[in-house]
Amino acid sequence: MLGPGPHGTAMWAAAGTGGEVLSVRVDYAGDERAVADLDRAILASGAAAVLVTVLAGTLAADRISSRLRTAARSARTIAAGDFTARIGPLGRTRDEVTELAAAVDSMSAALHRRLQAEQRFTADVAHELRTPLTGLVTAAELLPPGRPTQLVRGRVGSLHRLVEDLLEVSLLDAGAARPDVAEVRLGDTVRRIVGATGLEGVEVRVVRDGRIATDPRRLDRVLSNLVVNACRHGAPPVLVTAEAAAGDGAEPGAAPGPGGAARSAAGPW
Repeated sequence: MLGPGPHGTAMWAAAGTGGEVLSVRVDYAGDERAVADLDRAILASGAAAVLVTVLAGTLAADRISSRLRTAARSARTIAAGDFTARIGPLGRTRDEVTELAAAVDSMSAALHRRLQAEQRFTADVAHELRTPLTGLVTAAELLPPGRPTQLVRGRVGSLHRLVEDLLEVSLLDAGAARPDVAEVRLGDTVRRIVGATGLEGVEVRVVRDGRIATDPRRLDRVLSNLVVNACRHGAPPVLVTAEAAAGDGAEPGAAPGPGGAARSAAGPW
């Protein structure tokens, strides 16, 4: 039986033999203390193991999260158009994050190669078409006057301008050309460009005039193409609204009206 003793818990037993009672008592206090010490040791070691596991898990998660953030930043840079950006190696371990980074880098390199191939193709096509089109424009100028000649000259001129635009786009994409930026007055420039198209029924409305920094030649090409397409594919009336950004030497103008097929704003073109 287990019960209290003079020195703590004790285990005792009794039995009768030869008309006498024989009893034995074993002090259990030492074993009880040992069991209590073992319980405390198990609790302490368990708490230490949990703490170490949590710290190790936190460090591992933070490392993985940091690598993923690095990959996300590079992916956003690639999505913005910089196909030369690379995530690079993300540690020595070969895990899922490393495989993801390698796959994104491979995709970016493939897109970069394809873009370069398309740029070279565009430049080659524009360059090869430029010489025969120049001869075709010259030949069209030598045709006798008449309605058919006017149609031929108009079509040849449109095709020549298209090839020139294509060649300029390829040069800009390749970095071989740079915008020739100059300060111009927005309202006067837009009115001049729209008037040079020779199209009727196009209204220019200057909401806020001012001086802007732009490439006048490219602005002329962009805005004139925009107005021509609006007249060709849109429905009248065609309204060109010009508005300089606040702080760019802008001046108050007329309030904007309803509709509008084209819009010009301050900033580089």
